[in-house]
Amino acid sequence: MRVVIGEDEALLRRGLELVLGDGGFEVVATAADAVELERAVTEHRPQLVITDIRMPPSFTDEGLVAAARIRARFPGTAVMVLSQHVQRRYAVELLSDRAGGVGYLLKQRIADVRTFVGDLREVAAGGTAIDPDIVAVMLARARLADSAVGALTARQQEVLALMAEGRSNASIAARLFLTEKAVVQHTSRIYDALALPVDSDAHRRVLAVLQYLNAD
Repeated sequence: MRVVIGEDEALLRRGLELVLGDGGFEVVATAADAVELERAVTEHRPQLVITDIRMPPSFTDEGLVAAARIRARFPGTAVMVLSQHVQRRYAVELLSDRAGGVGYLLKQRIADVRTFVGDLREVAAGGTAIDPDIVAVMLARARLADSAVGALTARQQEVLALMAEGRSNASIAARLFLTEKAVVQHTSRIYDALALPVDSDAHRRVLAVLQYLNAD
């Protein structure tokens, strides 16, 4: 799988190259700023782009803006954005095009190489991966703002959080030591309680949950 990396910190950029190489990815180019990143994507047409959100020159959201432009120009290109900070706004903006193949993780997740590589493959395959800390912030906010989330059982809230991260029913079952049948029952009750549409498409399921959790 061909990958382009956008990261201004040379040490982390090199670390990502090594992690991806060991994971069976082919890093075809790296970039230290957003302009260079877009140029590399245009030249190499990778299947996956990994980019920091804050890049030169202003270190605000250049990487996120570049990711949006890349998605607009090359809709089949999957994008994983990385950040040092929890910002739910970034997750909402990233998912605004209503298509799969996107992810938003905190940089600390790279340390868990196996999970990180698994999330990259999920995104590259058209799925979604949202950092657990981002989901936790959104879930806590929803508990305070809406009685429907607060009324869910503790187990249902655990399932809801994993759904929002982009986990499949099988993955949720393994994480919580449940059967897949039990997870399906929990998700059905969550859909009913939150008035969410039932959808077999995994990305649309994540999008629906995130939109609910982000509602004012």
